[in-house]
Amino acid sequence: MAQSSRVFTKKKALIGVLLAAVILLALILFRSCSAARVNLSTTEGRMDFLSSLGWEADAATEEYKRVLIPGKLEGALADYNAMQLEQGCDLSRHLSERCDQYSYRITNYPNCDQTVLVTLYVQDGRLIAGDIHSTALNGFMHGLKAQ
Repeated sequence: MAQSSRVFTKKKALIGVLLAAVILLALILFRSCSAARVNLSTTEGRMDFLSSLGWEADAATEEYKRVLIPGKLEGALADYNAMQLEQGCDLSRHLSERCDQYSYRITNYPNCDQTVLVTLYVQDGRLIAGDIHSTALNGFMHGLKAQ
């Protein structure tokens, strides 16, 4: 009888695959958007979050807009979402939804004479997307983590 428990069966293989899939799904959901558990509903919370990433932002430069995420990820928005996916966010989960957009001037961006801004997209106090970018015509954009 001990030998029969060591036999690899299709049923055991299926159970193993299903268990691996459940674990993978749990890891993906846990990792979703690096700041998903940070409360960004206040200026103080947003400043603390940015500080935790190594950025110094000027709260006095805050600009706020209520925005609608388009219903499709096409063109530049698809490219932007690819950047978001790299940092654990996914705008495809929020298509056709409204969110709060907060922008601040970054005061400690290294080796840059251009104005640099951080933009955070927040829904229900949680980060759903964000970027660091310069305002120059030939500027740059990257994810929230320091380069």
